[in-house]
Amino acid sequence: MQKKPIIVVVDGLGGGVGAQLCSRVRQTFGQRVEIVALGTNSTATEQMLKAGADRGASGENAIRVSIGLGQVILGPIGIVIPDSMLGEITQAIAQAVMGANGKKILLPVNQPHFVLAGILPAPLSKLIDEAVGLLASELADVIEK
Repeated sequence: MQKKPIIVVVDGLGGGVGAQLCSRVRQTFGQRVEIVALGTNSTATEQMLKAGADRGASGENAIRVSIGLGQVILGPIGIVIPDSMLGEITQAIAQAVMGANGKKILLPVNQPHFVLAGILPAPLSKLIDEAVGLLASELADVIEK
């Protein structure tokens, strides 16, 4: 039996983006993947667990330790920018995410202190559709049909 791919979803604040990602990944792949929710706080983690993550952990150390589990890492682009998400993303979290071996699929969500040039604003639902499509392509050779 082939081991299920592990998808790590990282989010902070209220966990809304991460929860939507977890929900769509679960709807798309069912139980063929394991979803690990890593929140900068317990509220974000709880929301991702309610949305379909298999397990989760909260806080900087949990993210640093567990980020390497993921074959693919999903989240808003702020997870790789220190001090984003109202300061919830520390330098250690950003470095851990970028240093992890898993493929990063990041949503280009603007925040008050930065704007992404060259990327047209799009509804979050469209960004999530695109992210899940990229995830499907990434997992095409390893996921059980």
